[in-house]
Amino acid sequence: MDANLYNGLTLAYIGDAIYEVYVRKQVLDAGFTKVNELHKKVTSYTSALAQAKTIHYYLGHNILTETELNIFKRGRNSHVHTKRKNVDLADYLDATGFEAVLGYLYLKNDTLRLEELIAISLNIN
Repeated sequence: MDANLYNGLTLAYIGDAIYEVYVRKQVLDAGFTKVNELHKKVTSYTSALAQAKTIHYYLGHNILTETELNIFKRGRNSHVHTKRKNVDLADYLDATGFEAVLGYLYLKNDTLRLEELIAISLNIN
C-alpha cells in the first residue's frame, strides 16, 4: 500500500516502533549493557518530550522537506484519544507528528533519509 494513503496515527504507530529499534541499537553500540541503563538511555531519546524537542529542532533549522512537513502536520493534527500524564498535549502531538514522519519514510523505503533524520535526533538529545 502507498505510504501516502495511511493516516497520521498509523504512520506514527509504525514510526514509534522503528525509532525505538534504531535508538536501542545505537545505545547497545555505545556499550550500554545493563538493562536499567539501557532503558534510561533509550527513554531519554524516545520520550514524547525528547521527540518534541527533536521535531522543534528540525522545524527551526528547516531540515524537513515539504512532503515531510506535511506528514508531520498530518500526524500532529490527528485526533489523539490518549495522552501521557507527564507531558503536555502540544508536545505529545508534536511527538506524534515526529513519529509519523519516521513511519512515512520507513514505509516509503527511504532508509537513507530515515537514518539521516534519526542521526540528527541522536546528536541533539
